[in-house]
Amino acid sequence: MVSDVAIIGAGVVGCAIARRFALEGLAVTLIEAGGDILSGASKANSAILHTGFDAPPGSLEHACIRDGYAEYREIHQALGLPLLRSGALVVAWDESEEAGLEGIRAKALENGIDNVAVIGRAELHAREPGLSESARAALFVPDEALIDPWSPFLAYVEQAMAHGATVLRGTRVTGGQFNGLLWRLETTAGPVEASSVINCAGNHGDEIDKALLGHSAFEIRPRKGQFVVFDKAAYRLASAIILPVPNERTKGVVVTRTVFGNLLVGPTAEEQQERDRADVDRGALEALIRRGIEILPALAGMPVTACYAGLRPATEKKDYRIDAYAERNWISVGGIRSTGLSASLGIARHVLRLYQEAGGTIAPVPPASASPVPNLAEHLPRDYGRPGYGEIICHCELVTKREIEVALSRPLAARDFGGLKRRTRCAMGRCQGFNCSARLASLTQGRFAVPLDSGAAR
Repeated sequence: MVSDVAIIGAGVVGCAIARRFALEGLAVTLIEAGGDILSGASKANSAILHTGFDAPPGSLEHACIRDGYAEYREIHQALGLPLLRSGALVVAWDESEEAGLEGIRAKALENGIDNVAVIGRAELHAREPGLSESARAALFVPDEALIDPWSPFLAYVEQAMAHGATVLRGTRVTGGQFNGLLWRLETTAGPVEASSVINCAGNHGDEIDKALLGHSAFEIRPRKGQFVVFDKAAYRLASAIILPVPNERTKGVVVTRTVFGNLLVGPTAEEQQERDRADVDRGALEALIRRGIEILPALAGMPVTACYAGLRPATEKKDYRIDAYAERNWISVGGIRSTGLSASLGIARHVLRLYQEAGGTIAPVPPASASPVPNLAEHLPRDYGRPGYGEIICHCELVTKREIEVALSRPLAARDFGGLKRRTRCAMGRCQGFNCSARLASLTQGRFAVPLDSGAAR
């Protein structure tokens, strides 16, 4: 079968594009090298849904964030996705940063976010009494929100599958040829034929462009971001997302609650050559902990539940690098860095417009009846509160046997341990799977290519 569109890469952007194109009546094949969706750069995101208040005015990034934010709010209830409107505070810690708040406010107003306000020390500490006394002032952005970092994209792909999309996991693209009408992609699962190709390969995007197009308009320079996750007792120490005043290189270290009931501090911003491996570094993690304590002094002595690192597909420029090559039926989607989660639905709409401008035709179909994904957020009812859940498998995160079984049987079932964790929260709590791994190995027996009890699955 020849697809209308083959999408290379099932990160946040590839998943959103697969959904959008399937809803437009197109035959979609989504190809992912990893064992599951979001197994690359996208799995290590901060789960903040941004309004785009501080994006460059008039930029493609701002337009995509704006459209993505609006569409998420429109569809999240039907898909069973959480939205926790916490608001954000861009906190100034010295005189120069305080002087810069009005400029950030002006940018927000230019971007159409008109309910922001600069607040002084007294109001800031009334809102966030746990903040260090060093905090001088802040820009209050009330519509910033928290979401589940992974479930939206499971919902998007399953909605695409309900409209006929094919998903190939554990499948690498090794080559390809274009005959003027069709692409024939060579993959480790056999050939895939499609009229058009959309390259969403993240940290390997430029390599895919060079291999199949013969050139790339951008150069990936992976940027590692490390995070520290504090114990659930830390959740009460802040209510808003605490943002720094950004600099030219990075948006800086954020302190934020998560919808899973923890407190997150990060990320770092470290350029490296390695594209697939993001190791945590003790020194960087200790620096994050120190910075977290400087911001929220009550974090001192608070246990750390977990730490993780991800690689953002930065390029030599800050801009999104989205280009259509109409003569080759090819669209490259590169340079989608820290705002990719918020912008993903907007990026999908932009890519669809490029596809149509290049001559692609669509035939929109009514959305299939949505099958909401299971809720994992703490501010909404969890499965353990409903009768018949069977047993609690993961006591740290209160994950039920029924949730495990559902994750293994949904249309896009978990095929590896990482995918199971992202669908259920199992083994992500204080003991990091020490107490539940044996039971999980039993429940997943015969389901994973690498058995959980082999040791290699972790």
